[in-house]
Amino acid sequence: MTLDKLKDQISSTLAGQPGDFSVAFKDLSTGETILINEQTYFHAASTMKTPVMIEVYKQAAAGVFSLNDSFVLKNEFRSIVDSSAFSLKPEDDSEKELYRHLGEKRTLYNLVYEMIIMSSNLATNMVIELVNARNVMQTMRQLGANKIQVLRGVEDSKAYAKGFNNVTTSHDLLVIFEKMARGEIVDSASCDAMIKILLEQQFNEIIPARLPKDVKVAHKTGNISHVQHDSGIVFLPNGKKYVLVLLSKNLPDEDKAKKAMAEVSEMIYKYVSDPDK
Repeated sequence: MTLDKLKDQISSTLAGQPGDFSVAFKDLSTGETILINEQTYFHAASTMKTPVMIEVYKQAAAGVFSLNDSFVLKNEFRSIVDSSAFSLKPEDDSEKELYRHLGEKRTLYNLVYEMIIMSSNLATNMVIELVNARNVMQTMRQLGANKIQVLRGVEDSKAYAKGFNNVTTSHDLLVIFEKMARGEIVDSASCDAMIKILLEQQFNEIIPARLPKDVKVAHKTGNISHVQHDSGIVFLPNGKKYVLVLLSKNLPDEDKAKKAMAEVSEMIYKYVSDPDK
C-alpha cells in the first residue's frame, strides 16, 4: 500500500458520506503526511478545549497560578458581546456532576481534567475566564496555528447570534498536537502532563473506535449539531506515534459519519503498522 493509495481510499470512504470532511495525518517517525481540505474552516466545537489546556500549562509554567490552586465552582459568565450574564444548563452539558457542587472549590487541575475527558462546558468557561481567550489565540499564533480562533466560552448565545464563533482547521490542530507529541509546548513535562489527561478521554467513538486495545489515543473530540470532530496523537505499542485530525460538518446523519471516520482511522492505523509497506 502506498501513501497515495491510502489517500485515495480515505477520500472515497468519506465521499460516500453526505457532508464535508477534513483530514490531517502525520506519521511522526517517517514524516509521511496526508492532508485533505486541511485549510477549510470548521466550527471548533470542543476541539478548542485543547488550546485552552495548552494556555493553562503555559501560564502555570510562567508562575501566573498553580494547577493546585482552587477555585469556587460557579455558573455565571459574561457574554463577550456586552458583558451581560448568562448561565449554562446542565442538561446541555456532557458533564453534569460539577453543577451539583456550585459554591464548592475545585483545583484548576480538576477543572482542566473535566474540561478534556468529559468535555465539561462549566469547567471550560471557568478556565477560559481565568486564562483569557485572547491569550489562548496569541499562544496558538506563536505555535504556528494561524487559523484557530478561540474567542469565547461555551453557550454564549449573544456571541453566537453575532457570528462570533470558535473555529479551527485540521492543519492547525495537527500543528499543535505534533508539537505536543514532540514535547515542544512549554516544556516536555507540560506536554507529558497534557498527554496523560488526553489519554483518559471518555468519548471514543471516532479515532480509537476500531483500533486494537493496546493502541493508546491521547485525543479531544468535539461535536455540535451536524458536526463531529476528533483530534489527537496515536501511540502504537512498538513506540511509533502519529497525529490524526478528523473534522466534519453539514452532516445529515452523524452516526454514519462517525462510523466512516472511525474506518478512516483504522485504515491509517493499518498503514502505519504494516511492516511490509
